[in-house]
Amino acid sequence: MTPLTELWLPILLSAVAVFLASSVIHMMLPWHRDDFRRLPNEDQILDALRPLAVPPGDYMMPMAGSPEVMKSPEFKTKMERGPVLMMTVRPNGPWSMGKNLAMWFGYSIVVSVFAAYLTGRAVIPGTEYLTVFRFAGTVAFAGYSLAIWQMSIWYSRAWSLTLKATIDGLLYALLTAGVFGWLWPK
Repeated sequence: MTPLTELWLPILLSAVAVFLASSVIHMMLPWHRDDFRRLPNEDQILDALRPLAVPPGDYMMPMAGSPEVMKSPEFKTKMERGPVLMMTVRPNGPWSMGKNLAMWFGYSIVVSVFAAYLTGRAVIPGTEYLTVFRFAGTVAFAGYSLAIWQMSIWYSRAWSLTLKATIDGLLYALLTAGVFGWLWPK
C-alpha cells in the first residue's frame, strides 16, 4: 500500500498535464469545433424566447411531471406534435472562462486523487511502471469518460459528442497514467 500523502506530486502534475492537453484540444485543434449545430432561424427563436425570461436551468419539453401524465392522450399528442427537446439555459452575458477553467482543473485534481487512492491501495512503492500505469489509467479513464455515456443513453445527446469526449478522456487517462508511472515512489 502506498500512502496518499506520498502521491501529491503525481496528483498535481497529472492534473496540470490534463489541463494543458484539454486546452490544446479545445482551443487549437478543430476536433470539437463542430460539436454543436446552429438552430435554423436562430434569431427568430431567440426573439421568441427572450420575452419569456426563462431562468437559468435545465429543461425538458414537453414535461410530463408524473407517470400518470405521461400516459395521458394530451401528453402523447404534445410528444407527437413536437418539438421534443432538452435545453440548458445559461445566465445572460459573457461566458466566464476563468471560472470554468478553475472548475475543470479542480475536477482534474479530483480524478487524480481517486486514481492515486485506488492505485495506492493496489500497488506498493517500487512497483514497475506498467503496473502503476494500468491501475492509474483505468481509474482515470472511468473518471473522465464513463459517466458521459449516460447523457447519450438517457438524454439523446449526440453519440458523436460522447465518442469524442470518450476519446478525450482516454487521452487524459493515458497522461494521468504516464505521470503516475513516472513519479511513482521507489
